[in-house]
This record gives sequence, structure tokens and C-alpha cells, in this order.
Amino acid sequence: MQLFLIRHPPPKVATGVCYGQTDLELIEDANLAAQHLRPLLPAAAPVYSSPLSRCRLLAEALAPAPRIDPRLIEMNFGVWEMQPWADIDRSAMDAWAADPLGYAPPGGESPAALMLRVGEFHAALCEEQVATAVLVVHAGVMKALCGLLENLPAKEWMRLSFDFASVTVIENGRRLTT
Repeated sequence: MQLFLIRHPPPKVATGVCYGQTDLELIEDANLAAQHLRPLLPAAAPVYSSPLSRCRLLAEALAPAPRIDPRLIEMNFGVWEMQPWADIDRSAMDAWAADPLGYAPPGGESPAALMLRVGEFHAALCEEQVATAVLVVHAGVMKALCGLLENLPAKEWMRLSFDFASVTVIENGRRLTT
């Protein structure tokens, strides 16, 4: 299977703010990013997207009818959503550092839960025998998918970084580009 993972364009949010499932507008028109990305993508591949508008708008600019899948939504940070990282209680951050895969912010989900639902999405693609797909998603989803497909330890996949409006190709479980 060949997956073209696209991180959404930059959202309208202050630097240093925790945002996950908050639905944010984009800084610029998604069509501009689509013009840049389209030549890098296979023309006939199905496009899947997170339901959040920062992904969905780009997916709609790339394909007439992208498939919206809630399993591709970003991690839920619960009460941390839209809070400056610097203002989040230090003891909560220490608890997350002590259990980076299993800790869930109050009212949110853990990275393990994120990986589980991303894995369910990937399993569905395999079951449907999808050979090539374009996914317009979030950094957390990309990290989890790369970790799953490359069998990376949690500390390694959680440190991965992806630029906004960039394409990462995974083919048969190997990351080819970032």
C-alpha cells in the first residue's frame, strides 16, 4: 500500500497554544496549498480527510468528493484545548512525561487511543484492498500512522515532525519522504 500523508496548512492560532480537535480556520485559502500539492499526488487515488475544516477544506480543493473519516481527527486534548502550553499545570505535564503513551489529559484521549483509532482506519483500507490513498490529516495522526506502519517505539514516533502542507509518502511500511 502507498499512502500520501498531507499535513493540513497552518491554522489561525497563536504560537504555543495547545489545539487538537478544536476546529480552526486556515491562515490562507486551501486552494493555494492544493495548487502546490496536486503535482506531488497520484491523480486517481482516493482522498480521505479528517472532518476538521483545516483538513477538509484542503481535501475538497484536491478532490471533488473526499471521504471524510472521523478516525482521522487530531488527538483530543480535553481541557488543555486552546490553552497556552505554558499555562498547563506542571504536574499534569509531568504525569504525561512519565507515561507518554498512556496518559490522557483530563477530558481528552491518550496517544495510545489515537494510535488505536488510526490503526482501525488503516485496517479498513487494507480490508478494502486500497492500493494507493491520499490522506489529509493532522501531525498527530501522521505520527501515529508512521509509528504503526514502521513499528516505531512510542518515544520515537511521538517525536516525529511534519511541516504544514507537506507530503510524506509511506510505501509498504517505509517512509520514503518527509
